[in-house]
Amino acid sequence: MPYHSIENELIEQSSQVFKALSDPTRIKILHLLFYKECSVNEIANQLEMNQSTISHQLKYLKQLRLVKNRKEKTTNYYSLDDDHVMNLLDQTIEHIKHTN
Repeated sequence: MPYHSIENELIEQSSQVFKALSDPTRIKILHLLFYKECSVNEIANQLEMNQSTISHQLKYLKQLRLVKNRKEKTTNYYSLDDDHVMNLLDQTIEHIKHTN
């Protein structure tokens, strides 16, 4: 198979996604959002974590376009931006199961 170089910008963006996925809290948030749309409070309660921590992580994930939000009155609801991120997580988990 011939080698095809990757643009530096794509390499940098890929690196940022993997960096986002390297944090256990962010993985838990993404995993929860795979199953349902949630508010910050719902995520904080479900994960038994501080609301400000969740908000900070969601802001980071949103900047990378891994999650999106919609506002209903005064509440923001978060969901996955698309299925690609969960495909990455699923493949990683399957890889770990396979190697154990």
